[in-house]
Amino acid sequence: MKIYYILLLSGVFLLTMVRCSLAQDNNYRQSPARVNDLVHTKLDVRFDYKKRYLYGKEWVTIKPHFYPTDSLRLDAKGMAIHTIGILAGGKISPLKFTYDSLSLAIRLNRTYNSSETYTVFINYTAKPNERKGLRNNEKGLYFINPDGTEKNKPIEIWTEGEPESSSGWFPTIDKPNQKTTSEISMTVQAKYVTLSNGRLASQKKNNDGTRTDTWKMELPNSPYLFMMAVGDFKIYHDHWHGKEVNYYIEPQYASYARDMFGDVPEAISFFSKITGVDYPWNKYAAIVVRDYVSGAMENTTANVFGSQSTRRELLDQYYSSGVEHELFHQWFGDYVTCESWSNITLNESFADLGEILWLEHKYGKDAADEHLQNGLQGYLSNPDNAKIPLVNFHYQAIHDAFNGVTYQKGGRILNMLRNYLGNEAFYRGLNIYLTSNSFKSAEAQQLRLAMEQACGLDLNWFFNQWYYNAGHPVLDISYHWDESAKTEYVYIAQKQDGQVFKLPIAIDIYINGKTERHKIWLNAKADTLSLKLIAKPNLVNVDADKVLVAQKTDHKTLEQFVFQYFNAPLYLDRYEALEVSGNNQGDKGAQKVIFAALNDKFSGLRLKALETLASDKKDFMTLDKDLKDITLPRVMELAKNDDNTLVKTYALRILGSLKNLKYMEIFKKALSSPSYQVDAAGLIGINEVDPVAALKFAARFEDDNIGDLTQAIVRVYAASGGDAKWPYVYQRYVNGTLQEQIHLTEKFSRMIESLKNPEYVRQGIAELKYMGITYKKDGAAPYIIKYLKAVKEARDKTNDITASKDITEAMKLIENAK
Repeated sequence: MKIYYILLLSGVFLLTMVRCSLAQDNNYRQSPARVNDLVHTKLDVRFDYKKRYLYGKEWVTIKPHFYPTDSLRLDAKGMAIHTIGILAGGKISPLKFTYDSLSLAIRLNRTYNSSETYTVFINYTAKPNERKGLRNNEKGLYFINPDGTEKNKPIEIWTEGEPESSSGWFPTIDKPNQKTTSEISMTVQAKYVTLSNGRLASQKKNNDGTRTDTWKMELPNSPYLFMMAVGDFKIYHDHWHGKEVNYYIEPQYASYARDMFGDVPEAISFFSKITGVDYPWNKYAAIVVRDYVSGAMENTTANVFGSQSTRRELLDQYYSSGVEHELFHQWFGDYVTCESWSNITLNESFADLGEILWLEHKYGKDAADEHLQNGLQGYLSNPDNAKIPLVNFHYQAIHDAFNGVTYQKGGRILNMLRNYLGNEAFYRGLNIYLTSNSFKSAEAQQLRLAMEQACGLDLNWFFNQWYYNAGHPVLDISYHWDESAKTEYVYIAQKQDGQVFKLPIAIDIYINGKTERHKIWLNAKADTLSLKLIAKPNLVNVDADKVLVAQKTDHKTLEQFVFQYFNAPLYLDRYEALEVSGNNQGDKGAQKVIFAALNDKFSGLRLKALETLASDKKDFMTLDKDLKDITLPRVMELAKNDDNTLVKTYALRILGSLKNLKYMEIFKKALSSPSYQVDAAGLIGINEVDPVAALKFAARFEDDNIGDLTQAIVRVYAASGGDAKWPYVYQRYVNGTLQEQIHLTEKFSRMIESLKNPEYVRQGIAELKYMGITYKKDGAAPYIIKYLKAVKEARDKTNDITASKDITEAMKLIENAK
């Protein structure tokens, strides 16, 4: 029996190898094989800040998935493996293993079958900073300012596990189709706060000034969703239905915790209601860390974010939904996880949909539709996206699966399905999907089956074309009215290469003040619709629900678009009309649309209208005189009183571009705004008409500025501040974040051109040299050299031989730097 059994397994193994070989030949990404299943992961870790090491002990409990096995393979990247043993009878017996720096091959003490569990002990050291050739987000474990040498930056440790980087800090089966409970004990300096998955089960003070915190995660989740964070954080305590909701913030931002995360309890209630699944975990935490390598991460029960803001900064953030994106992942991605990265749409497309649903709930349909449109344009802006299917079995590297198809297109496909099925059936489908696959992994087909169970309809056609094929419809829409036959002909051609899409759409007909809806299916490369009507329609509105994931060329007349703005109800109806009107600014009807948009109920369209009047490529002063005359009073009103800071800022910028002293009082009033962007626009406006006054007003903001306001101050000082303002500009520059320095470098270098004090000039050149060398690998060198050449040209005109020599040397060092 034993020999036969081994031969049988060998046959299975050989067959698997053949399949793997064929799959690799076709670049097919098959689902990770489940030979062993994780059951429980227990970790005991401590940190060496000087070496950037993690010293770990692990007890990982495992069971064979189906077939008996005498071996175990674990992902373990960049580690020193000290000992491995099997835990039996309270004792650890050594096991043989081999290790290639990426994975461990362990020979077990005997053959185990699927009804048995076994626990392997591993003593190891993780060395993330010694791994070579990694992308920035692949180390898994990050030591931030561990020596405390970087000014204005806290000392922190945090992890980032997606897609398969958790195995950079503990050995595991690092695949999304694995689920495990966990217990993580972290020994840290007693002054620090820790966060991990699940509940804080215990805290133990040690005699050496450290403390051991033990976090227990008693519901299973995937290894890439494990997390740790250590640092100086203040905790703001909130709650939802008796569950802990906590926000971990740097101390100087602690008073803004509720401003950043205060919507979380409401959002948990909303998502629980629409899915029919109450928030499934014991707690929710959000933590903001420094130098994060991703925008945010949905670790189970403990979301990580990479940016924090003051109340003033938040005023200038436009309908932020990033918190809700990560929160919706707690259902879609954490509670039910994609079975493989090919199916990452089940995580990320849903999180993108979560943003849309939240905006609709919290801020209204216009805000959600604007987000829909922006995301659609983001997807369409990259032609390569049209080549990638939503469920992608042929990506090159795992990170390639995270793209504009997975996020933006996928979220809009789900929204299109919601529109087709209706909210009640769609949300019922979500509930079936979540409850059928709770604490498991799933494929897109399981979503289809859940939706079909909910609505009773066959959805293969939808999933086949949207999930398993690439591309999108490219629609060309034209119209013809036959007066004698009283028939409106609508011609819709699909111009894309490849598949022809089956599209259920709504068409609204506007005649004599009444609207009639027709629901039709497009099935062919070219469809002709004939509509018998009582009179020529004022408007035929194709895709009246504005949900199609498509690129459209709509040959309506300008007159029809003008009618559309004032009569069709949706954001995109008005947006389309405004866009066409912006390209026909000499037309009186178009001018009415632009003026109406300046008064639109939705701030996003007021902002779009201002952009239509003036942009980087368009000067307000060059507008048609009639348009300028009717819109300027409204621009002034928006600059003074609009309740949206982005709208007010843009209106102020337009007034500033006019360089007219009569707007000085409007600019001065702007300086009292709590918004940094409004302050900045007001200061620039003053600088355009009275640079001396601008110097005085800029000084008011020296102790509190960020972003656009910082740039405005440096712009004012660079133009006319001279040596007196150099110490401030220099300190603000060198102590700023890298992002701030990037935005300020041009103005910073321009100020050096006119300085009188040779020491100040040397300071500036030295800092530019440092930037060029330090960030050369990030592409900074060409820009820094360009700025240095401009400084040299200006200093040469003043016969500054020393500066010229210093700049020449600096450029040479930058060019030769490795």
